Amino acid sequence: MAGPPFRITAATLDVLEALLGPDDQLYGLKIAQNAGRKTGSVYPILARLEEAGWVVSEWELDEPSARGPRRRFYRLSPDGLGGARALLVEHRGAVRQRTSTPSRGFVPRPAPEWRGWR
Repeated sequence: MAGPPFRITAATLDVLEALLGPDDQLYGLKIAQNAGRKTGSVYPILARLEEAGWVVSEWELDEPSARGPRRRFYRLSPDGLGGARALLVEHRGAVRQRTSTPSRGFVPRPAPEWRGWR
């Protein structure tokens, strides 16, 4: 069986774990904070995961407020959810379970089809 279509690094595993965490307002900076990584390493990982079909993202639907510009929310696709759990169990021996409800203002688009590791 072939592996996922991206490199598996400690940083990638940290990002996947952050995406599986209980927080539903998952935008880049918050993912970086939850993963304990710098945004300069997190954004390229998110781009690779999205290109592989493991992550879907959408711009925040609400208008920007005094807090700053619109945020881009990230969520694991159905393939990414199963793949992330499998990778984390394989590499770390455990995975945190997602327990909260979906983000308000986040409307995921369908993940692109890809032929690869499942």
